[in-house]
Amino acid sequence: MKYIKFLAVGFIFGIVLTKAEAVSWYRIYEMFHFQSFHMFGIIGVGVCTGLIGLQLFKKFKVKDLQGNPIVMPDKEAGITRYLVGGLLFGLGWGLVGTCPAPIFILLGTGAVGVLIILFGALLGTFLYGLIKDKLPH
Repeated sequence: MKYIKFLAVGFIFGIVLTKAEAVSWYRIYEMFHFQSFHMFGIIGVGVCTGLIGLQLFKKFKVKDLQGNPIVMPDKEAGITRYLVGGLLFGLGWGLVGTCPAPIFILLGTGAVGVLIILFGALLGTFLYGLIKDKLPH
């Protein structure tokens, strides 16, 4: 029962993304063909909100619910892994027309065919977990 607030935020997030057409395959298609600013605007707002939020967390030394300071460690140097990871993520996104959060939102709207995409996403995550120690990080 104590996690009900997170469930409520998830429902609201899903409704907002659905109403903003961010889960629309057509909107994603337009984005990857540079035909519309719609999705780039949504992503840009998310990036800016996260950037401002992180800076405020650092400036005001925000603490978690237990009173511990929230520490955000610096990322390790190296650009290759981010380029490869972003390329794989973008290719998957472009091929199936959805990224991880909208998979669950589309399931909630009754799009049962998205179960195939969910299975593929879970399989890819599982396979990465198996081989991550062998990959150069």
